[in-house]
Amino acid sequence: MQHKLVFATNNLHKLQEVKPLLANKFNLLSLADIGFTEEIPEDFDTLELNASQKAWHIYNRFGIDCFADDTGLEVDALNGAPGVYSARYAGEHKSPQDNINKLLLALSGVENRRARFRTVISLVIGGNETLFEGVVEGVILTEKHGEAGFGYDPIFMPDGYNVSFAQMELDAKNAISHRGRAVSKLVSFLNSK
Repeated sequence: MQHKLVFATNNLHKLQEVKPLLANKFNLLSLADIGFTEEIPEDFDTLELNASQKAWHIYNRFGIDCFADDTGLEVDALNGAPGVYSARYAGEHKSPQDNINKLLLALSGVENRRARFRTVISLVIGGNETLFEGVVEGVILTEKHGEAGFGYDPIFMPDGYNVSFAQMELDAKNAISHRGRAVSKLVSFLNSK
């Protein structure tokens, strides 16, 4: 029987990215699968604390092993912004296009376009928490390229590639992405148990 594990996210794009990474090893459940339809609180100013808060919120409420992530785009020229506020960079309405427009405007005329995506995953199993981190370095493009992916993917080009995340096939992106790297550490940890 597969181990039940809830991915504590309301972001269906994240769920679609993670499912193939966990393959057939786990019975990955969404929040909808467990009947949770509310917003999960994110009250902190670090990725680590937000991921932890989300995982514990679901674990404490449902008693099911789970994990949650928080991801930020950290731009060197903006002193790490938008960072933990990446999803709400242009305001609470969380429009990806508005976020992209605001970021491109902030970097208008800026030569240093170095940035990184960073994901922190909090895994809570049996009341014990473990954190995993994944980072991918790259640059912010001057305009959108590609239609796939979500969030800032159309303007982020990872080091060693000449295409944006939004131009990559999902398997290729997962192999190098921040979330893919963090989930890979999570899966290795779970397999070692």
